[in-house]
Amino acid sequence: MFKDALKGIRIADFSWVWAGPYATSLLSYMGAEVIKIESHGRIDQTRKGSIMNGDNFSGYDSSPTFNNANLNKQGVTVDITKPEGAALAKKIVEKCDVVVANMRPGKMAKLGLGYEDLKAVKPDIIMLESSGFGATGPYKGFAGFAPIFASFGGLAYLTGYEDGTPNVMSGVQDMRAGTISAFILIAALLHKKKTGEGQYIDLSSSECLSVLVGPELMEYTMNGRSPFRHGNEDAIMAPHNCYRTKGDDKWVSIAVATDEEWKALCNVMENPDWAMDEKYGDAYSRWQNRKELDAHMSEWTKDYTHYEVMKMLQEAGVAAMPSFSAEEILTDAHTKDRELFTTVNYPALGDQTVMKPAWRFSETPARIRKAGPLLGEDNDDVFGNLLGMPKEEIERLKEAEVIW
Repeated sequence: MFKDALKGIRIADFSWVWAGPYATSLLSYMGAEVIKIESHGRIDQTRKGSIMNGDNFSGYDSSPTFNNANLNKQGVTVDITKPEGAALAKKIVEKCDVVVANMRPGKMAKLGLGYEDLKAVKPDIIMLESSGFGATGPYKGFAGFAPIFASFGGLAYLTGYEDGTPNVMSGVQDMRAGTISAFILIAALLHKKKTGEGQYIDLSSSECLSVLVGPELMEYTMNGRSPFRHGNEDAIMAPHNCYRTKGDDKWVSIAVATDEEWKALCNVMENPDWAMDEKYGDAYSRWQNRKELDAHMSEWTKDYTHYEVMKMLQEAGVAAMPSFSAEEILTDAHTKDRELFTTVNYPALGDQTVMKPAWRFSETPARIRKAGPLLGEDNDDVFGNLLGMPKEEIERLKEAEVIW
């Protein structure tokens, strides 16, 4: 018998793309019930793209990306731009503990679904609105996706090679914002449990990225220097890079933090003459000569496979790991042993491999219960069973395209 940590928590999820859906997925893994609400003019964008089918749109239920971002959820379709649709959405909210949305600030309020509107029907509701730049400030209405968040947050400027352009990045920023969203929603739920109070949460996805460049911000505020891009190099460690190995486009990452680790690395390499040079005698000297050191390291790693380098160095206590391709992540012995992946059946796609949550609870294991919802898959269940609406009323709303 499974024990779910968030059993009994229900979430009305108006979010789309990655940040919001990822947050609610994390909570669903822990047992929260999530109802994804899609509107006629706001079908989740990830439904429109299919890695499997390339650029060929083959229907809203054929996207592995959508399925991966919306596991465990129920799905309903309500045209919230219509008064009856907004009223129906409020009825769903009445049955929920949490509301999550990631439209531009003010959009939910214009639809009659802002925090004050929802608080009127559910006084203890917790509402999180995630946007690119938050609900206040001169940029509050700006459009934004993951690369824009990274640019504002300072991460893009600092990512890339010294002689190259900033890296706009993609995807991971949304997951960062989603992870923080899940964390603060749990805090809000704890507060509600103690006090009975709900609350409104204003989250800036861009600011979620700024916290990742804390050392660089300190460097400027304390020393007046604005750090620049430095590729795979570290501000302290050397060697610290990704080195080519034997095989077609195979690489291994190596990071040496201490003099003891450097000595262990030298022993594995059988103490070559170049490694005995005093220019590599201590951490600071190695860092000053890091580019020449990287060239020597590359000469050594090219004669071994990435797994061989990992095994030799890890046995000596030196941090090293192959730079895995997607295939290698799926087939590696470690990920198999931890059962990191499972299979779900998404009706339009068949069996699809998805990643399980990365944590392991001893008493309340996180789990994947079902695939993501087909478009409107749970209309009858949510409106009929949860809200107790008669079939005739549901049919009338379908004919009026309030439910569609």
